[in-house]
Amino acid sequence: MGGYAVSFDLISLILQAGLIVKLVLLVLVGFSLTSLTIIVTKWWELRAADQDSEAFLEVYRREGFSHAYDAARHLDRSPLAVVFLATGDELHGARARLLGTRRTDVVLKELERSIAWTASAQARRLERGMPFLATTGSSTPFIGLFGTVVGIIAAFQSIGQAGQASLAVVGPGIAEALVATAVGLLAAIPATIAYNTYASRIDAIVSMLDRFTAQFEEDLSRLVEPERTESAGGSGGDAADDSGEGADDPLSDDEDGPLFSRRVRAGGASVPPGDVAARPAARVD
Repeated sequence: MGGYAVSFDLISLILQAGLIVKLVLLVLVGFSLTSLTIIVTKWWELRAADQDSEAFLEVYRREGFSHAYDAARHLDRSPLAVVFLATGDELHGARARLLGTRRTDVVLKELERSIAWTASAQARRLERGMPFLATTGSSTPFIGLFGTVVGIIAAFQSIGQAGQASLAVVGPGIAEALVATAVGLLAAIPATIAYNTYASRIDAIVSMLDRFTAQFEEDLSRLVEPERTESAGGSGGDAADDSGEGADDPLSDDEDGPLFSRRVRAGGASVPPGDVAARPAARVD
């Protein structure tokens, strides 16, 4: 019964509060509900981004680009996979514009620009909602304090009207005013905790994204540069890989494009494109 009485008294205090205090409480409730919604949705979003990024990196490091491209289509909650897919779309667009020109340096610049813009967009997407959590954590205590100050002013006015300073006169007004501070703290504490927690997780994902984009750009250049060397030799038709097959044109019309099917050759061996750290510089026989 004690808990019920406390709850009932709290509701009665809110109902008896002045208009300004009620407006302050309404604003604080709006901040609290919105921040709680962001906290829940952001938790699911970051959890999915973590899981999909780990799964995509596993495929990218162990398999060829064609397998990574297929995996990225199913792991699109990962910012890394989104960058990979966007780069593939940009590759097809650049190939259509430059078909037959063999301007691979232009293609590389366009791909690097696409990677940079898409990675920036994904970083902004991850940070969406975070400014509101920061604003809630920093401002709602002061909004609640404003309601408290207004309530205390009203309580002292009631003392002047009553002509006596008894606890029975000033107590209810001060209690009503302090409710605003309590609600402000109730809104600020979860938002501050969530902001600090999510900020560290976002920093980790963005750092992973930066490392991936740098490695991805290097892999793309390793795949494209041999083609430009072969075409500049004048007898590109004689260039062949270890199995005797002709080299693919980076601007060809294959289904996934050669950049999503070939592997960088290191030391004469076929190496998955993601294993940059474990291989020497690519060469062409």
